[in-house]
Amino acid sequence: MDGSAPITRQPGFSTRAIHAGYEPAQEGGALVPPLHLSSTFAFDTVEDAGAAFSGERPAHFYTRISNPTLDLLERRIADLEGAAAGVSFGSGMGAITSVLWSLLEPGDEILADKALYGCTFSFLNHGLARFGIKVRHVDMSDIDAVIAAFSDKTRVVYFETPANPTMTLVDIAAVSAVARAHDVLTVVDNTYATPLITRPIELGADVVVHSATKYLGGHGDLVAGIAVGSSDVMERVRLYGLKDMTGAALSPFNAMLILRGLKTLALRMERHSQTGLAVARWLKAHPQVRTVAYPGLEDGPHYALAKAQMRHFGGMIAFELEGGYEAGVKMMNAMKLALRAVSLGDAETLIQHPASMTHSAYNAEERALHGISDGLVRLSVGLEDADDILGDLEQALMV
Repeated sequence: MDGSAPITRQPGFSTRAIHAGYEPAQEGGALVPPLHLSSTFAFDTVEDAGAAFSGERPAHFYTRISNPTLDLLERRIADLEGAAAGVSFGSGMGAITSVLWSLLEPGDEILADKALYGCTFSFLNHGLARFGIKVRHVDMSDIDAVIAAFSDKTRVVYFETPANPTMTLVDIAAVSAVARAHDVLTVVDNTYATPLITRPIELGADVVVHSATKYLGGHGDLVAGIAVGSSDVMERVRLYGLKDMTGAALSPFNAMLILRGLKTLALRMERHSQTGLAVARWLKAHPQVRTVAYPGLEDGPHYALAKAQMRHFGGMIAFELEGGYEAGVKMMNAMKLALRAVSLGDAETLIQHPASMTHSAYNAEERALHGISDGLVRLSVGLEDADDILGDLEQALMV
């Protein structure tokens, strides 16, 4: 030993997903963080309460705004995403709407990708647009198109990567750099990838949102949302978007379930990704399959970008059969192991038809414009044995 200070390093992802933000010694030695179900919190004096409500002294006073269990979840996911702070919500749409209500005002403009989750698309075009906010859609996989789309009224750039349901990738670093040069905030929906696979904040984004219903919870038994970003932006989102505009508070019980889900997030995402790649390759080689969109396919249009900004390739696949819509519906109806259901990221393999289900908020013309064909099938690859998933697909394609 030479007497120099020991080299320290940040603990790994799985270690932080299990331990970040919690000290058992501060909670009577409880290995599992306590669940705080109280809706309100008491103060010793009126002066103490006044200091909490004015923001002079940090304290919990009402669970719609904060709660010890929610606080731990928010800090842990912010840590995993490389952000300074986080806010939790009662749903993914609660997170998205609360963030955008906080960042936009009448007369502002938001640039959004062409491919978006159906309810996000609906909120932008049937919600924000009604209140004097201009929504402009642009193919964000084309950086030149993104650059050309900015105006002096642009305040937010919003996209998903991979996009739901087309699986299009966006170069987070490139788009975020252009947005920052225009003094515009970049908001990224990281639901498909999770912080294990992609960390948009580290690539230059300002805010990351999640439907924690999906991979973060991981078991299909809760509905929740998360947003992370800088302390200043998250305070604005908490005290305006959440407290005043949406009231989309997360149940502490659901926060506890997400904290439990985070403990196995890395293991689950590695398995989803491993099987997802095997299924995508199998589909690619099948004579009845016309197209397959999956980031890990070597001949895919976004493979180089996927290798650069994704640690794994995830469990989401979009494909279309040679027979189009009719063949896709026939195949989906013939699936026995995979369940016909919306949502994603569960232990169970789920299959669905975006045009009539998750993306039915788009009309036929909008779907065509945004690249969502009527024959597109979305597959959320679960945690079952890969051979069983492949066998189910094989028998369904033989019907």
